[in-house]
Amino acid sequence: AQNVPNSDWEKKVTEYFKEKLKENNATNWVPSLNDVPVHYLKPNSLVKFRCMVQDMFDPEFYMGVYETVDPNTNARVLHFGKYRDVAECAPQQEIDLNSSQTVTAERQTFYCVPVPGESAWVKEISFLAEPVLASQARVSPSTSYTPSRHKRSYEEDEDMDLHPSKQKEQHMGNSYGSGGDIHGCAEPKRLETEASAGHHLISPNCSPPLDLNFPLPGEKGPACLVKVYESWDSFKVNDVLEVYGILSVDPVLSIVNNEESSALDPMECTDAAEEQRVHSPPASLVPRIHVILAQKLQHINPLLPACLNEEESKTCEFVSNFMSELSPVRAELLGFLTHALLGDSLAAEYLILHLISTVYARRDVLPLGKFTVNLSGCPRNSIFTEHIYRIIQQLVPASYRLQMTIGNMNHSRFIPHKDYAANRLVSGVLQLASNTSLVVDETQLEQGQLDSTGVHNVTALGNLITWQKVDYDFSYHRMEFPCNINVLITSEGRSLLPSDCQVHLQPQIIPPNMEEYMSSLLTALLPSVMNKFRIYLSLLRLLDYSISDEVTKAVEEDFVEMRKNDPESVTADDLHRTLLVARFLSLSAGQTTLSRERWLRAKQLETLRKARLQQQRCVNGNEL
Repeated sequence: AQNVPNSDWEKKVTEYFKEKLKENNATNWVPSLNDVPVHYLKPNSLVKFRCMVQDMFDPEFYMGVYETVDPNTNARVLHFGKYRDVAECAPQQEIDLNSSQTVTAERQTFYCVPVPGESAWVKEISFLAEPVLASQARVSPSTSYTPSRHKRSYEEDEDMDLHPSKQKEQHMGNSYGSGGDIHGCAEPKRLETEASAGHHLISPNCSPPLDLNFPLPGEKGPACLVKVYESWDSFKVNDVLEVYGILSVDPVLSIVNNEESSALDPMECTDAAEEQRVHSPPASLVPRIHVILAQKLQHINPLLPACLNEEESKTCEFVSNFMSELSPVRAELLGFLTHALLGDSLAAEYLILHLISTVYARRDVLPLGKFTVNLSGCPRNSIFTEHIYRIIQQLVPASYRLQMTIGNMNHSRFIPHKDYAANRLVSGVLQLASNTSLVVDETQLEQGQLDSTGVHNVTALGNLITWQKVDYDFSYHRMEFPCNINVLITSEGRSLLPSDCQVHLQPQIIPPNMEEYMSSLLTALLPSVMNKFRIYLSLLRLLDYSISDEVTKAVEEDFVEMRKNDPESVTADDLHRTLLVARFLSLSAGQTTLSRERWLRAKQLETLRKARLQQQRCVNGNEL
């Protein structure tokens, strides 16, 4: 209101919030749509949302500056339209659409969903990081946020409006009624969030259910239309963002969009109606966020500082403190995974290397740094693979278990495709954020016939593993989307899918009760130790790594010698794999350069792994 049009007030707004969010952990005080059901948040308040860009809509035009006029007195008032969906207009005033003061501006809309496969511990730690008093900020005057019960009726809301003291008592009673146990209220709260938004929601304005287009089946949480006003070219589909912006849930949006849809000729404009329905869903189901600040996230681990580029990681106190105690953490993690893999320490070593692997560069089409492990020798149809996944789920921030049954292969949608009628990208299982762990359980595979969808899905999985890319289907053409997904394949024999490294499981112990044994592993682990494992695996992915000229020369000479001794079995692939193993071995010990010792240790691990496969081949004939 204090600024004239064309002044730089927009920059002042961004700068103001940037500075405010730097103060005293202010980011933790901003209520998050990931944690709080949208009907408990104040409309037009500042909120945050951790999300993945699932689709990108066409840019939209809006009135950046507009003028209202009072027909009786001819009094004129200037308004700014930024960060709003609906124009502001007093009862006696009308918008003057022909005013010379009107300025049309442009903004970009992204359709964003919660990070697919985000682990429960990420949500819990993020929620507990928010101060209990932040509930004051997130509560609207007529609806107190009480996690332990479902949404109130309107009558109760009115009662609260008339008796504010009752509202306060009820809010305090629910927040602190569990004996001050914060953990006690975290679980019911999450259940309510989940209850408030499922995969398909029935909207009063739409006859068919509204598909929120989550990539993974059974996902919970809100989808949002995120409206970006500047630098939107820097964001793309599948980026993970944390956005801070103004929450817009104006009921008028649903009415306007419903009227527009009903005004269309149903015979001529079915496509336009479908696009209208998908692009303008009811704001109560798909809220809008008008972005003031947005940043791309390198990771979503709440135990680590949000942004850690290479320079920061060298000077950051948190990183240097953690690196100083890395060795015992690695030893404990190795012991824990060895127990999980039934006493197989070699398989545990390779699982650590797999979990810290990441695509660090691309040479032409070849992704460097991917390390897909095929863990063969897994017990068939046992609960073993399910528990291995549960353990991985507890260690990494985002993961998904893909059960490779004939039914799943034939009926699941793996590859996202463009729906031209609704003008949107329909999601698929392989639309995942960077650094997601994908566990493919091949022990579930039985005899049967793959149909054309199944064949396409298996091919897509193979391409994801080999090239770290997914070809999205745009009907008339396919578009490559590069990705960075850690794939672990559990199987009985050698996997049907390609892999960088096959490790055959050799159990040293066979527990009489597998369920009890695997469950006790997680319960026996202290939360503080588990958190160290989580930091360890996330942090090591972000570290830089190099090989000195001197070590490169020594490795070359060593490889030539190995070829001389055994020209048949030592190939260029072996060199590439051993270098990868050496890279992740070094990083797993906190070393960012390759040493002679690590190279020798990598060779030793590879020799042991191959000897095992050879032994298995002798036992089972041609199975491997």
